[in-house]
Amino acid sequence: MRLTTVVAALTLAGCASIDSGGGLPGGSGSSSGIPGIPGSTPGGVTDSTPPRPPTWPELDEATRRQRLAKLLPATLRDRQAWANDLHAAFVHLQIPHEPTIYCAVLAITEQESGYQANPAVPGLGKIAWKELTERAGRYGIPGLVLEAAMLKSSADGRSYRQRIDALKTEKEMSDLYEEMIALIPFGRQLFADFNPVRTGGPMQVSIDFAEKQARERGYPYPVGKSIRDEVFSRRGGLYFGTAILLDYPAPYDDVVYRFADFNAGRYSSRNAAFQAAVALLSNRPLARDGDLLRYRKGQPLPEASSVESALRTLNGRLRLSDNEVRRDLLLEKAAEFGDSVLFKRVFALADQAAGKRLPRQTMPEIDLKSPKITRKLTTEWFARRVEGRFKSCLGRVDATAG
Repeated sequence: MRLTTVVAALTLAGCASIDSGGGLPGGSGSSSGIPGIPGSTPGGVTDSTPPRPPTWPELDEATRRQRLAKLLPATLRDRQAWANDLHAAFVHLQIPHEPTIYCAVLAITEQESGYQANPAVPGLGKIAWKELTERAGRYGIPGLVLEAAMLKSSADGRSYRQRIDALKTEKEMSDLYEEMIALIPFGRQLFADFNPVRTGGPMQVSIDFAEKQARERGYPYPVGKSIRDEVFSRRGGLYFGTAILLDYPAPYDDVVYRFADFNAGRYSSRNAAFQAAVALLSNRPLARDGDLLRYRKGQPLPEASSVESALRTLNGRLRLSDNEVRRDLLLEKAAEFGDSVLFKRVFALADQAAGKRLPRQTMPEIDLKSPKITRKLTTEWFARRVEGRFKSCLGRVDATAG
């Protein structure tokens, strides 16, 4: 499937911005025309007009990769190799080679890992032990049996206990779980093919997303052991991270909402604004977390969510049946939901009730929870931190031409 829109907006006061709402054409290699960048949207040219410096899409590939490397920290090991892998991801995903768009990816990478393909996680051994003991209790496996199994020698000669205690990175933990699933006598019973490492790599990409992306859009490199393993590599982590951030059309006029979506899930910022509109119309308190339906293992449940229940009280005003409401809510993870009858009618009524046009995007209100997180953090905190790194990257763009 050809990528037809990449970034709906990267808008910052006084900085480069991408035309809001229209998206960017991909795959042509031509300039996307970004307002705010001198020379990116050239006007009339006369004989006396000084030559216009070429934009990044117009440069040859080697020069683009060299300039991209200059956006990366000067102290970064294998700086050019990082630039080459990120450039390759843009080529394969048919994303325009604009420094503004590169900066969006680099900001996420810096925030998530500090440019480490396989970052270390403090206290990972304790996290692994907690998961093991909880699952053993859930499946009725006595603690003594688990302890005995962990004393057995693993594939590298160390006991499983020694390897757990020595865990430093998510890839080590992922590899260890895969081995225990296959080799420990009750491994499949205990884990049921469950590996607790669900994200990884330099952009902390969801393993589930990477596997789905590879099935539906392909993967440009030879796959070694598995797509899971590829996520923990520099090339794979950057490819899948770039895809989840940019490879979908988003109706935003500010890049910070795309950063929020990266953390909370695609279209969460749009859906949170929809939740706010439904709360206004129904006079019901609703969480603005971007999830409009209830889910289990990624699949929508038949039971009505709080949002769906609130919408049912508005059926008469919306002129929609319960089935029609459900039909449109099932589109919540896709671009099409923004064009649905439900979305348009809810906002038409909400705008009228508010006496103004309400925002179609808002920051999802989500507390971040993970064994790796030791303090109170939110999706907004994440998005604003990335936004700051994005601005810093934009400040380095001019220096890349030197």
